[in-house]
Amino acid sequence: MKETIISTIDELQQTFYDISQYIGNNPELGHEEVKACTALTNKLAKHNFEVEIGTCDLATAFTAVYDSHKPGPSIGFMAEYDALPGLGHACGHNLIGTMAIAAAIGLSKVLSETGGKVYVYGTPAEETTGGKVTMAEAGVFNHLDAAMMVHPYYCHQKSGRSLAMDAIQFEFFGKSAHAAAAPHEGINALDAVIQTFNGINALRQHVKPDVRIHGVIPEGGKAANIVPDYATAQFYVRASNRKYVNAVTERVKACAQGAALSTGARLEISNYEFSYDDMVTNEVLSTVYTQNLQLLGVPAEEIFEDQGDHGSLDMGNVSQVVPSIHPYIKICNEYFVCHTHEFREAALSPQGQEALILGAKTMALTGYDLLTKEELLQKVKDEFSK
Repeated sequence: MKETIISTIDELQQTFYDISQYIGNNPELGHEEVKACTALTNKLAKHNFEVEIGTCDLATAFTAVYDSHKPGPSIGFMAEYDALPGLGHACGHNLIGTMAIAAAIGLSKVLSETGGKVYVYGTPAEETTGGKVTMAEAGVFNHLDAAMMVHPYYCHQKSGRSLAMDAIQFEFFGKSAHAAAAPHEGINALDAVIQTFNGINALRQHVKPDVRIHGVIPEGGKAANIVPDYATAQFYVRASNRKYVNAVTERVKACAQGAALSTGARLEISNYEFSYDDMVTNEVLSTVYTQNLQLLGVPAEEIFEDQGDHGSLDMGNVSQVVPSIHPYIKICNEYFVCHTHEFREAALSPQGQEALILGAKTMALTGYDLLTKEELLQKVKDEFSK
């Protein structure tokens, strides 16, 4: 039956190429991915998936299921398809979304024999207010026995960890005045922002090496001769696990509170994007994926261990509620990092399209192993329960 899966994906590869190129050449920002959502769900519907668009009241999210109407596990594939502002699909989400439906369609062709269900979840806005966060909090994934997705990269890399992340905004409210004639009448909101940065920079010496804190000043005043009465700072606070991020975030907030106190500005704190949890890879499931990647012709020496350099993912939130993997697949022969023009072109290249098919086959074969090997599935569940 593995041959059926592989031959199905091969027979449809031109269709999958076309969808990936269409999404890649029509980039849409998070929660605006109407064209991508339509292209992916139309193809799933043609292959007898039941499709619901608007999952969790997210207009461009979707849930698609192929039900064998026989007992068996439920396997979920995660689709991403949002682009980056000014860069387009420079993170290869045109490949991710298409890989997910290709894997699901290939696996669906053997469900009459294996039993079980195959799900595809369309998860918008991974780059900002990740759809997986909302869906995980709503319990959308709780019924799954396993969840997986594959991300494009410059090499093959096993699923590993990611950084948990909080997105914190500080708004400082001061009092405007003439900066030369009556500066003593003003309260400088920009000074509070600058002191916040200085406090955070001092904090860096006293946190663990895995912590990343980086920020910008979206609003810092209107003119040099006016004391700024309003200024904002936005920070990402990241660390290797949710517990430590929570602790560091409180210390970052204290830096802003101290800055407000010393300048006399009023402070408001909010989250400007959703918080992401750290990715917890299911190692049993990851091993099966790696074995299938080798089965499809990738030498073991070309599959690298995770280096822990992937920032934050909303797949982390999925991994907290269901056994999950998030490996990386090679789409280029040069060291192109994500979120660059070079990586965008690699995601549209013939090598990128070949990687799409390889990733789809590997995920589909991994799903098949879970559907047909009860002992393996139990090992996956046992690891997750620990």
